[in-house]
Amino acid sequence: MPWVDVGSAADVSESDPLSVEVDGVPVVVVRCGKDIYAVEDRCTHDGEALGSAEVYSCQIICPRHGARFCLRTGEALTPPAYEPLRTYAAREENERLLLEQPE
Repeated sequence: MPWVDVGSAADVSESDPLSVEVDGVPVVVVRCGKDIYAVEDRCTHDGEALGSAEVYSCQIICPRHGARFCLRTGEALTPPAYEPLRTYAAREENERLLLEQPE
């Protein structure tokens, strides 16, 4: 799969997710320590966007109903969500954020 440049690595932090769109697919990019993670930008419970979500301890928390998801695996950790988020390979290279192009 090809990699897509989605912005500057400086635009993403542990407390401030970055919302991007790759080939029409909304994605949230988050830093957790030195690692970069990318997940679909919608809660699997009700479709709420996660771009403004709080991030805590490598978990992203839906701003609407508080469902928590693991950024590493996409796993739904708390109700009301039970389905995992789709995850995308992400990396930082030359101070740029790269995401594997979604299928």
